[in-house]
Amino acid sequence: YNEEGFLAKDTVITVENLSKTFMVGGTPVRALKNVSFEILPKSFAIIYGPSGCGKSTLLHTIVGLEPPTTGKVYFRGHDIYQLDDDERAEFRARHLGMLYQQSLWVAALPISENIALPLIALGEPSKTALHRANHVLEELGLEEFALRKPAELSGGEQQKIGLARALINNPWLLVLDEPTGNLDTHSADELMQVLQRFHHHSKRTIVLVTHNLLYLPFATQQIYLKDGQVVDSKMVQQELSKVPVR
Repeated sequence: YNEEGFLAKDTVITVENLSKTFMVGGTPVRALKNVSFEILPKSFAIIYGPSGCGKSTLLHTIVGLEPPTTGKVYFRGHDIYQLDDDERAEFRARHLGMLYQQSLWVAALPISENIALPLIALGEPSKTALHRANHVLEELGLEEFALRKPAELSGGEQQKIGLARALINNPWLLVLDEPTGNLDTHSADELMQVLQRFHHHSKRTIVLVTHNLLYLPFATQQIYLKDGQVVDSKMVQQELSKVPVR
C-alpha cells in the first residue's frame, strides 16, 4: 500500500466489464456494454467516439460520479465504488483534476484566487493555496493572467486557466471532458498545445474525452468507443488515416 492507503499497481485506472443501463420512459437503455481497459501511468489517453456513444457516461463512471450497473473501476488497485458518496467526493477533490467544456468562476475574485479556492476548501491556509496557484500559472506559462478577473478573459483563455485550477491539487490524474467543445479552432488548438507541453514536462497521466479525430495524434493511448463498447484499436487507425494532416 502507498501512503494514501491505495494498492500500488502498474496501472492508474483499471476498468473491468463495465456496463451502465439507464431507464428511459420505462425502457432500459444500455449506455455502456462490458467495457474493459487500463490507463497506464504517464499516458495521454484519449477516449474517442461519435456523439451519443457513451463517452461522457464512461468518464463519469470512471471518476465515481455515476455508479455502474455492473463491473468494476479501480484506481491504483482500489475499487472506487467501495467508497461511499462522500468518500468518493473527497477522493476526487484530493487526487483528480477535472476540466469540462465550461469553467465556473467567482466573478469578483482575480484568477489566482479562483485557482486557489479548491485548496482552501480542502483546508489549506489561504497563503499556501495562493502560492501554489501562482506556481501552477507559472508552470503553464499563464502568469500574466494572475491578477485579471474572469470576465476579462476570452473563452480560450478561461479554459487554459481552468486547466491551472484542475492542477492545483497536484492530482494523480487529469480528466478533461470535451474541453475544446465551446472553443473556436484557434483557441482549441492553443489549449491542446498547452496540454501537450504540460504532459511532456510533467509526465502526468491525462484522460481526454473528445469526438474530434484531429486530436488523436496527441495521444499515447487511444480508446475508441462506439455504441457503448470499446472497439478494436485497428479501427481507430483506419479512421485516423482519413484525417488530413494539419
